[in-house]
Amino acid sequence: MLLLVGAVAGLIWANLPDTDSYTDFWHAHIALDFNIVEIDLSLKHWVNDGLMAIFFFVVGLEIKRELLRGELAEPRKAALPVAAALGGMVVPALIYTALNFGGDGERGWGIPMATDIAFAVGVMALLGARAPLSLKVFLLALAIVDDLGAIAVIAIFYTEQIEFGWLALAVGLFALTAILGQIGVRDLVVYAAIALVAWLAVHESGVHATIAGVMLGLLTPVKAVYERREVELKVLALAEDLRRGDESATVEGDELQQSALRELEEVARETQPVLDRLEHALHPWTSYLIIPTFALANAGVVLNADVVSDAASSPISWGVALGLVIGKPLGIVLFSFAAVRLGVATLPAGVRWLRLTGAGILAGIGFTVSLFIADLAFTSEELIDEAKIGILAGSALMGVAGYALLRALPPEREANERAPAVRDLSASAVSEG
Repeated sequence: MLLLVGAVAGLIWANLPDTDSYTDFWHAHIALDFNIVEIDLSLKHWVNDGLMAIFFFVVGLEIKRELLRGELAEPRKAALPVAAALGGMVVPALIYTALNFGGDGERGWGIPMATDIAFAVGVMALLGARAPLSLKVFLLALAIVDDLGAIAVIAIFYTEQIEFGWLALAVGLFALTAILGQIGVRDLVVYAAIALVAWLAVHESGVHATIAGVMLGLLTPVKAVYERREVELKVLALAEDLRRGDESATVEGDELQQSALRELEEVARETQPVLDRLEHALHPWTSYLIIPTFALANAGVVLNADVVSDAASSPISWGVALGLVIGKPLGIVLFSFAAVRLGVATLPAGVRWLRLTGAGILAGIGFTVSLFIADLAFTSEELIDEAKIGILAGSALMGVAGYALLRALPPEREANERAPAVRDLSASAVSEG
């Protein structure tokens, strides 16, 4: 809801009578001098390069969690969302390229490839029981693989020029992060300091700075410091210290109790993996602050008659919109069908093709990362605005269409209740025949 509020607020602000206020605000420059290098960015680019690095860090955490413990951990379970995400990236890019090959918008082929996790999963959450859990998990896994693909596209195809000295420093800092994690360093202040320098190095290397967030997320430890047996032994020892401190009415007894309580608090904290702690701590910031701010800074486009007329005849707007509206669901369903028919994947429990199609339609909501890639693909504000109109139109249509289709289908409970009756009727018909 906050993402939607941010997007609508950006559109309204950009279309106020004083139309320059939106542009003037987000294009105001802020410079930071680090002695060895100075970074001078507009406020919009501080949001896109700085705050969004934190968002992509959380994406990196989610990708690693899914790869090691989630739906992507088992090849058989991962096959379907991986195939669906691949189709949902390839087909939209082909549709866009067919309309823009050799033209000014040729570089924008990556724009309709993205799925907005927040919007897509949020719309599905509104469906309640009409969207079974297995379908929600499928859409979430698909969107995460989609994010991984978008990250690869940003790193490989939207990097103009590489400064290898800065890139080497960034790689060295990533290696240092991995080593510190292996030897058991747990001080988050140390990692935060390394992360800031790594972000600066990636930014100066020419690779988009958000890639630093992804890499650091993927390097975050996924195992807890203390295993279950260690926790049991430590808790027993600390309980004994607490008992002895309670029995002793001396200052030393009080200090023993306080020390035991502090250590017990640390043990309780370190039984949870760092990845889970960081994901839990950062999700509110990304959900309630960073993403709505990004929407506010990027969704604003002037919608006067001339702009809308230009977009209506623009291959960029049509390429983005058709990539999302046709390419996304078509690619997801076709590649999923091929994976199932080839025997490398199976449909989620209780999910049939019509429900999967509904999920594919919701995956056509390409808002956040699509806007992000549009800003990387083009330098001309006119081309960026045309891409934004295609993104907004296509994403809005797919959100409504996906919701309507899944809403029209019976709740999964009803479908499950009908299934035994249909099987019993079939068995009866066979026996009577």
